[in-house]
Amino acid sequence: MTTTTTARSGPTPPRTGTPPAIEAHGLVKHFGSTRAVDGVDLIVPTGSVYGVLGPNGAGKTTTVSMLATLLRPDAGEARIFGYDVTRDAVAVRSLVGVTGQYASVDEDLTGRENLVLFSRLLGLSRPAARRRAEDLLEEFGLTEAADRPLKEFSGGMRRRLDLAASLIATPPLLFLDEPTTGLDPRTRAQMWDTIRRLVANGATVLLTTQYLDEADQLADRIAVIDHGRVIADGTAAELKQSVGGSTLMLTPADRAEVPRVAEIVGAVLGERVILSAEAARVTAPLHRTDLVPDVLIALRDNNIDITTITVAQPSLDEVFLAITGDKEA
Repeated sequence: MTTTTTARSGPTPPRTGTPPAIEAHGLVKHFGSTRAVDGVDLIVPTGSVYGVLGPNGAGKTTTVSMLATLLRPDAGEARIFGYDVTRDAVAVRSLVGVTGQYASVDEDLTGRENLVLFSRLLGLSRPAARRRAEDLLEEFGLTEAADRPLKEFSGGMRRRLDLAASLIATPPLLFLDEPTTGLDPRTRAQMWDTIRRLVANGATVLLTTQYLDEADQLADRIAVIDHGRVIADGTAAELKQSVGGSTLMLTPADRAEVPRVAEIVGAVLGERVILSAEAARVTAPLHRTDLVPDVLIALRDNNIDITTITVAQPSLDEVFLAITGDKEA
């Protein structure tokens, strides 16, 4: 998705006690013989951050595109603040802002000129457009580079400018499709603060992301999408609890022993384990802490040395791998 849209004047979202910001049932989208979205259901409360996670190609961006009226669903229905995305598409567009995965700013203009242009297109007067551009350039740390042509911007700077453009107006619902991709840690943290500020001021945010710590930090609820379907939904704490109240993590002295360790741990605990090749570590849900000594005894009996053993609450990364059935080997 390459489009950035922002809110124009139009209908206002319903007040307290009315439908949620997003309500979708059975959304389906085909691309030829590929069923990219296969019956997605979502309910996003007003005034919240809703995270959407999933592997590449899971259907996240296609789902966002349908909710934002950029694609027409082949089946199912969705409402934005009570407005149907198909029948009331014009009303929906006036209530949403969309930032896609790739910058939609003009490469031949400077950063300031881009923001002034978008502001003017949204109906701001010339003085108001200049003031809004200056505010956004400062907020996103682009003031010093404001008069440089975009072709001289780094990837992270381009991304920040695209995000700034999406916030010229402040729509009640923002779709942020992997908004911090390519940003350095400092700029990511600044964007997180911006999202929190928007929600504190009454906005609702649907956030797709590949950064699980981002969802953990920001999202009130999280949906995991895989193969075009929502396979899990809940708060971060609920999702972590779903794969076990605790997690056992073991690192063998010899990383070549990781597969054997995984087999032994799985047999003792009766659980599916996750292999982490990068960390040479084995992770498994731990429902009974009294089985930890049994695991250690089994490893000793097989002459396997363990350098570290940790019992902790599962991370969202581990939840994601467990739910989607993926593993690193």
